[in-house]
Amino acid sequence: MNRTIATAALAFLTASAAAQPLKPEEMVKFRQAAYTTMAWNMGKIKAMVEGAAPFNQTQISAAANAIAALANAGMGSLYAPETLGKTGYTPTRLKEEFFKEPEEVRKIAAHFIEQANRLAEIAAMGRKEEIAKQLSEVSKACKACHDKYRAEER
Repeated sequence: MNRTIATAALAFLTASAAAQPLKPEEMVKFRQAAYTTMAWNMGKIKAMVEGAAPFNQTQISAAANAIAALANAGMGSLYAPETLGKTGYTPTRLKEEFFKEPEEVRKIAAHFIEQANRLAEIAAMGRKEEIAKQLSEVSKACKACHDKYRAEER
């Protein structure tokens, strides 16, 4: 599936979900599902660029496009103070500080989106070393949010 189709499909799904108010538990579930999907796709790319799986540029590009589509899908709408302490598939680990530092959160989120989009662009070129380097940048962007706003697992 190309990036345009993936983005359009996610926009439709996001718009459908946004049309009806979500319960806090549903918001947590949706964001947990999205981040799990991103992690799965990042793992596929990592395995291919590190040689643990055969390098397949088409699959890498599809995985990178999925990450970028989710990053651009309006994930911010799944965050609200009433989600603190709620359980989706598992209890949320979101820290209260997330809601006290909106400018920092926006900065971190924008950087993540930028890095995810760049990964999709680089993946389309098929150069293993550049893909590996950009995947590292996406991982660092994820970690920046985790380090500040995600509690340790209990």
